[in-house]
Amino acid sequence: MAKKLLLNSCLVLSFIINLIFEFRVHAVPYDHTFTHECLAKPLKPQYNGGIVTNSELNEKLKGWAKFGNANIAHGESNDGNKYIIASKRKQSFDSFSQNFLLEKNKLYTFSAWLQVSHGKADISAIFKTKNGYRNAGSVVARKGCWSMLKGGLAVNVSGPAKLYFESNNTKVDIWADSISLQPFTHQEWKSHQDHNIHKFRKSSVKFQAVDQHNQPIPNATVSLKHRRHSFPFGVAINKNIIGNSAYQNWFTSRFKYTVFENELKWYANEVQRGVEDYSISDALVKFAQSNRVSIRGHNVFWDNESDQPSWVPGLSSNDLRAAAEQRIKSVMNRYKGQLFHWDVVNENLHWSFFESKLGANASTVFYEMASGIDGETTPFLNEYNTIEQSSGGDAAAPSLYLAKIEQMREEGYNGHLGIGLQGHFSDPNLPYIRAAIDQLASADLPIWITELDVKSGPNQATYLEQIIRELHSHWAVDGIIIWSAWSPQGCYRMCLTDNNFNNLETGNVVDKIIHEWAHIADLPGTTDSNGVFGASLFHGEYEVKISHPKGGEYSSFQKISVLPNEGVQDMAIRFEIDI
Repeated sequence: MAKKLLLNSCLVLSFIINLIFEFRVHAVPYDHTFTHECLAKPLKPQYNGGIVTNSELNEKLKGWAKFGNANIAHGESNDGNKYIIASKRKQSFDSFSQNFLLEKNKLYTFSAWLQVSHGKADISAIFKTKNGYRNAGSVVARKGCWSMLKGGLAVNVSGPAKLYFESNNTKVDIWADSISLQPFTHQEWKSHQDHNIHKFRKSSVKFQAVDQHNQPIPNATVSLKHRRHSFPFGVAINKNIIGNSAYQNWFTSRFKYTVFENELKWYANEVQRGVEDYSISDALVKFAQSNRVSIRGHNVFWDNESDQPSWVPGLSSNDLRAAAEQRIKSVMNRYKGQLFHWDVVNENLHWSFFESKLGANASTVFYEMASGIDGETTPFLNEYNTIEQSSGGDAAAPSLYLAKIEQMREEGYNGHLGIGLQGHFSDPNLPYIRAAIDQLASADLPIWITELDVKSGPNQATYLEQIIRELHSHWAVDGIIIWSAWSPQGCYRMCLTDNNFNNLETGNVVDKIIHEWAHIADLPGTTDSNGVFGASLFHGEYEVKISHPKGGEYSSFQKISVLPNEGVQDMAIRFEIDI
């Protein structure tokens, strides 16, 4: 009987292992591909179209129907490329459609190539479900070439859904080709994250122990202590940390990166014109530097009229120009070389106060000035609703963010530039987050998540963990700052601690993730017959000790930095132990 139970247990275990192996082998890999170039011919659909019927329109209009009152037709270009056309559009939603059955436990990535009959137009991909409308992404389409739309969605309830395309410009015909909708299970989605973590955030390291005669030492004990993360992960602070030892201890025990919530903003530094006060920001800089904490600068200017010092909006154009020049020179020279980023003009896709007063190229002028004052600090754009939600037509949608960068280059700014994504989330749309960053990565600029938080609610901590894991696993994200500066009255939207600096659930999530990044599996370990022990380590700084089997008095110690392998198979580190 015991043998039979053992056999059954082995069979069950074998079946589970086979399932895991089959999943790993057959999980569909995620396609990060995106181009913001407008092409003469669209690329092939991602995932061969996924679950889209007739994704390349090679079978006339099979699977497609009109949506609203548009006329739909099948088109073919001189080079043989086939596509679908929606014409005689009277309302924004007049286009073509296809029906799907979407599942609530799946994550869907979407892409399509779009063109319009003349000019250019914003086009969104919409899924009409029984619970409402889900925007999967948007793009600015043009005449004469094909633009790639990339996005994604998830649904709360399984059921039928109808895909269609929408544009407020009803004067244009909409053309579409290479349309793809690919479902992923949550396990597959996590496998993509794990793959990227292993490839981009970790490196394989081999430690070899040898004696004074260069002979390998088997069975030596390898111990590691993690000292510092390479991936920048921090949290905002504010003036409340000055003199508050409990707040300071909680912060410094976790983070080496920060940003000041309000203390470097113009309205905080110059309440009255000509009367500058940097006493609080100076104190915060001193605190951060004394604890080896790197600082993002936020912000030189804010393009929203309501966020100016009270005396600024009423200035004439000439007075504003003079005041702005004094501001940028004052704050950037004061902290020159002490900050690693500056948000030069905050939210200048959503707002245009300075452009309305000083001309359409006002932001570009400020970035040029910033680069001239402090060329070692990277100037950043900084926007919201770029990755948070896929609502079509948002001023900071990925395609418009890329267009802003292109505009600044055309206006003559050729200096360093960074992409700041604030990340003020409600309900996270993980496929859209990933697709949006794919798009922004095409600019080949540093990308930081600058103000991450999640609105209050029963799933706040769960969502925060999902978002951090998604962001950290994307190869193009260079750092994450959480927007949770503490004050006795509460935080902007999300606190990590209570007023006694005990972790809330959100703080526990942060600690859990920090611990995972510092945790080293299979350690302490022992060297093999060749004196070698291998480990996969997160990039960062470590202390390593290798002890001879005879005892700890025979050992070797090194401080090491684990860096991206950059094509090297393994990082090899040699330890010599004198016996």
